[in-house]
Amino acid sequence: MGMIPCAVEMQSRRRSSTAGWALAATWAVVVGGCGNRPAAAPALPPPQPIVSDEQATERSIAFFAAKLKEDPFNFIAYNKIAGFHLKRVRETGNTEFLTKALDAARASLKLFPAEMNLEGLGVLASAEYASHNFRAARDHALKWVQLRPNESAAYGLLGDACLELGDYGKAEQAYREMERNSERGAVGIHSRLARWRELKGDPDGAQQHLAQALAHALSLAAPPRETVAWCRWQTGELAFLRGDYSAAEQHQRDVLTVYPDYYRGIASLGRALAALGRRDEAIAQYERVVQILPDPTYVAALGDLYHLAGKSAQAEAQYTLVEQIGRLGKLNGQLYNRQLALFYADHDRKPEDAYAQATREYQERKDIYGADAVAWTALKAGKIEVARREIRTALRLGTLDPRLYFHAGMIAKAAGDGAGSRQFLEKALQLSPEFDPLQAKQAREAVAGR
Repeated sequence: MGMIPCAVEMQSRRRSSTAGWALAATWAVVVGGCGNRPAAAPALPPPQPIVSDEQATERSIAFFAAKLKEDPFNFIAYNKIAGFHLKRVRETGNTEFLTKALDAARASLKLFPAEMNLEGLGVLASAEYASHNFRAARDHALKWVQLRPNESAAYGLLGDACLELGDYGKAEQAYREMERNSERGAVGIHSRLARWRELKGDPDGAQQHLAQALAHALSLAAPPRETVAWCRWQTGELAFLRGDYSAAEQHQRDVLTVYPDYYRGIASLGRALAALGRRDEAIAQYERVVQILPDPTYVAALGDLYHLAGKSAQAEAQYTLVEQIGRLGKLNGQLYNRQLALFYADHDRKPEDAYAQATREYQERKDIYGADAVAWTALKAGKIEVARREIRTALRLGTLDPRLYFHAGMIAKAAGDGAGSRQFLEKALQLSPEFDPLQAKQAREAVAGR
């Protein structure tokens, strides 16, 4: 999961949400509109380890929990507890902390309504966003804006939610308001601008903004470890999407210098190593990350690498685990619905179920990746015209994501458009020749006419 979106996964953000962009900036708090392209990005400084503040976070939670025992009506204590649990979600991806954040925020607002408790409203909206309840997050952020028209964080969260819902015009408008009301140059501004540039097909601009976000985070008296790691991780993600796998590897190793157990960095290092043909090393990284966080995307990727290594039984065990995780409770279903639908489509399993899941989510969440999920699952379910229509929607922003072009190419091929198929598939391979261990091979075979 991760609250920056101008737009959640990184690898899993692109499959499920883009919450990855959001959680990383929720408390960095400020955001930017979408102005002129920034100047050339400075070289990133060498990575330095940042000491964990996990124990301090636990002590803070315990402190405010004690305050609640003394005074059960202490709504401020609930707000602080919710905020610290959201911090733990960003650091670990653990949904148990997300549930605790939601419970604390709701308890706070039960004691004092939003009109008297804006902090409670803010943490509830942030927790709803992290839970992929984007409509509720949008509505609560809008209420926050109405109650505090000059609050930059409220506009940022409103933009984040609108972006996830595919309302790009309102997202951009909210970000402009956030920029107008916020400190110039802060992490959240550049993080959101980076996301917006990426969506609009400008990876150079995105990289420049990430460098500026990192520079600002490092300039703070106590640089926040997760924020610094996140900026470096996203820079590595951009390098991967551009097919520069050696740079992607180095960026992810830099992430792990800053934050050795950062699950995003471990998974993305595994992906870069797989693209470089170092399969055993990649498997080791994915085995490590699924012990920390068994996210369905990571588990499926590990299964794919086992499959390529000829370890069929181990691969199938991972694929079974993907389904179990995706259906383990209401919150997991909400968080991983899109990932599970794409997993089915990627692996030619349960095509009708995959299409139904993707379509159901798209009724609420009409972003470009939702359109892509409908298109890809529709293809696998034999609904070619639906697939053709929705993949055009998915490509409407000009986003340079090889997966989108791969899906477009395979849909065009199924529709009998050989020239269009070849053009899309060559574009995917031009962007990132090893964008996926299984699908890049399929793309090459389709281009070759096999």
